[in-house]
Order: sequence, then structure tokens, then C-alpha cells
Amino acid sequence: MKRILLISGSREGHTHKINEFIGQQLGQVEIDHLSLNQAYNSQLDLSPYHAIVIGASIHYGYFPKELYSFIAKHLQKLQEIPSYFFGVCLTARKENKRSIENNLYMQKFLQKSPWQPKEAAVFAGALNYSILSFWDRNIIRFIMLLTKGDTDPKTNKVYTDWQDVTAFAKKIKDNF
Repeated sequence: MKRILLISGSREGHTHKINEFIGQQLGQVEIDHLSLNQAYNSQLDLSPYHAIVIGASIHYGYFPKELYSFIAKHLQKLQEIPSYFFGVCLTARKENKRSIENNLYMQKFLQKSPWQPKEAAVFAGALNYSILSFWDRNIIRFIMLLTKGDTDPKTNKVYTDWQDVTAFAKKIKDNF
């Protein structure tokens, strides 16, 4: 049976939910799921895996530092094993920011990273003001005001287009 590793760099948990959804779409495979911190801080052996899917969320314009550290630590294996990447950000709530070509954060990542995944995607995240700290809630409200998004502090909304996630999962499934 094929064995897939799903790694999620998620602060509020939505990237993990997207990765779980991808895992469900892959069918009859054995799946291991780790947080990005667990994956980076362990003596992880990637050789048993037939594919690796890494998802990470963007906060204040940046992917987690652990993402770049994980890539540096496991670059050789990531280049040998079919590996996939998706980014999650609120700017992708706008249709014109959902493609790699039009998403500045994904463009910067792909230019900066020595790892070039077999497939990459960007998905809109979730906005859950209720679980954010006072500081984060107000900074994000200000950013959303500037970008004409939801500023109501009672907003708890998922912007993810699950059809896009399904299409990405299909690409992964078709490649192994």
C-alpha cells in the first residue's frame, strides 16, 4: 500500500483541515499526518513515503520559518520523492489571487525556496476572529479594511474553495 506524509504548518488549524481533506481524497493509501513543528523537530525519515504533501499558512506576509528550515534539512529527499506544496492565505479569497501566477506570496516562496514541488497551489483560508488574540484580531481587521474584506469582529468564515482543493488532490493522486 502506498504511504503518504501530510505536513501542516497551521496556526489556527485551517491548513491542517485542508490537508486532512486532501488525505481523504487520495483513496486507499496509508497516511501519516504531522505538524510542521513535529516534522522539523524530529528525526524524521522520509524514505518510506511515496509522496509528501506540505501545506503552510501565511501570516503577516510570511510562511513559517520552520517551513524553510524543514526544506533545508530534507531537501535531497524532497527532490527524490514526489512532493507537493500548498499555501493558505486570506488574499486568495479574491479569485484573482488564487493562482500561483497572481499570488505574490507563492511567487516569493517559489523564487526563494531551493525546493520546487511537483505541483503547487494556493488556497483561501478561514477568518475566525473569535479565536484570535486581541492584537491579531485588530491587525487583521485593519488589513481586511484596507483590502475590502470582512471587518466585523464576529466573523467566522471559511473562504476555501473546496473544488480547488479537490482538483489539487486529484493531481496528487494521478501522480502516484
